[in-house]
Amino acid sequence: MMLNNETIQNLRQEYKAATLSEKEVASDPISQFSKWFSEAMASGLTEPNAMTLATATAEGKPSARIMLLKGFEERGFIFYTNYLSRKGQEITKNPYASLVFFWQELERQVRIEGTLEKLDEKESEQYFHSRPRGSQIGAHASPQSREIEGRDVLQKNLQQLEEKYKGDLQIPKPPHWGGYVVKPSYVEFWQGGQGRLHDRIAYRLENNLWKIIRLAP
Repeated sequence: MMLNNETIQNLRQEYKAATLSEKEVASDPISQFSKWFSEAMASGLTEPNAMTLATATAEGKPSARIMLLKGFEERGFIFYTNYLSRKGQEITKNPYASLVFFWQELERQVRIEGTLEKLDEKESEQYFHSRPRGSQIGAHASPQSREIEGRDVLQKNLQQLEEKYKGDLQIPKPPHWGGYVVKPSYVEFWQGGQGRLHDRIAYRLENNLWKIIRLAP
């Protein structure tokens, strides 16, 4: 059944879970993100580390997909992928990206903008070997983002690799697989508000210092 626009337009949710003010946020965005991320984890959300990663082509065309955050610290936000994938090639040509987290049950959103840098090989290898064995073999088996004739191609690759590494205690990390860190220059925290008067508190990096500002919803 095809829904009409009026049905979609009438989908509404009143936000009233909490408020957010300049006085209560941390002095830097990583500390504030840590607070909100801890609360998202404690609330029992499914995969609170799910995020939208938006990259762009060399021509500036946007490209977005859902990824999983694998760490964050003072230097930025970390994820892992295939360097030869579409996103990897876009990052090579245009090292700017945005991240978006949406925790619906908490009526919260976090937007992050920054530049991307590769993690060093040692750090990528350490994480790779912490993954389940099936995920490690899968990183070898899938030519990510390339056209394939069918799923049987992946199954064949998987079977060959399982046989190849049968009995091996450690599977080598593919040279084309590893991590990136998004080094933020802008981070915005959004808390849903009644009557669509949402709270938007942003951190903007100016002269290596974080400036806290409020934005109109």
